[in-house]
Amino acid sequence: MTSAPDGALITTEMVDLALEAPDKDAATRSLAERLVAAGRITDLDGFLADVRAREAQMATGLEGGIGIPHCRSEFVTVPTVGFGKSEAGVDYGAADGPAHLIFLIAAPAGADSDHLKILAALARRLVRQQFKDTLRAATDPA
Repeated sequence: MTSAPDGALITTEMVDLALEAPDKDAATRSLAERLVAAGRITDLDGFLADVRAREAQMATGLEGGIGIPHCRSEFVTVPTVGFGKSEAGVDYGAADGPAHLIFLIAAPAGADSDHLKILAALARRLVRQQFKDTLRAATDPA
């Protein structure tokens, strides 16, 4: 995946390996709060409204326990990915059950190509079982 102009697409402070949330809204908020703290999102509630609007169009849960809430938003400063690992799982609407690996993709409004590049790069990695197994076994955000 490519880097944002001011640094990495994802950093350790944007990773939560013990994400505890009762539903997708709480999980997305928890990850988005990390992006706010990292200076990647300027308005938490505005950003979350954009994520909910995108989620209303189509569920973002994928088979195999993956959730990929995402949106383009005027409240995003640079393309960014937050990651959370949920032991209990969070329902993102996948037919096979809850997501245990959750990737919050945040792209600036108008950054259609960046948004699509991030989604495509993540999709290429998620087809590899070793990649998913490594994330599931991770104990260090790095």
